[in-house]
Amino acid sequence: KLVANLLTAAGATRIMTMDLHADQIQGFFEVPVDHIYSSSLFIPDIEKLKLDDLTIASPDMGGSKRANAYGNQLGADVVICYKQRSKTLANTIEKMTVIGDVEGRNVVLLDDMIDTAGTLTKAAEMLKEKGAKTVRAYCTHPVLSGKAYDRIEKSALEELVVTDTIPLRQESSKIRVISTANIFAQVMNKVHKHESISGHFV
Repeated sequence: KLVANLLTAAGATRIMTMDLHADQIQGFFEVPVDHIYSSSLFIPDIEKLKLDDLTIASPDMGGSKRANAYGNQLGADVVICYKQRSKTLANTIEKMTVIGDVEGRNVVLLDDMIDTAGTLTKAAEMLKEKGAKTVRAYCTHPVLSGKAYDRIEKSALEELVVTDTIPLRQESSKIRVISTANIFAQVMNKVHKHESISGHFV
């Protein structure tokens, strides 16, 4: 709410953003908010891969709604990784399992943000152990702090696809970046011309 007030006080009359961590954040603003979803970039990219036996996975319970939306759009099965965090160590997962069958499937993990990459790489490893053919991940905001790059390089992930909402600190053979420039340009142009932008909210 403080950041929303600061932006408004600085003179912003409209906010355009992508994949807020929680949709409710839009309510903090007293100016119009165009909340664009990375799904309008990621879904066509997943379709181009032409993966047989596609399964969409959420790395935690919180992302199940997002995974279901992708599953419906792509006509794919959906599974959820269930994790139990350590009560004593922060950012440490004690146990992880999967709700659903991934045997012989090509799995795509989805998240809005990747920070230390601990959950994502552990989920990829667990899915491979459960019989997944391939595991790749799509995450909007690549925070990638701490040992994230090292974890991704050594992980069971085929690739990690991210957007350029946050610039990468270093190159990685496993990380592929999709530009958000066109989608923001299109939405800005439509807003300027008072045209509908609902087609960008997949």
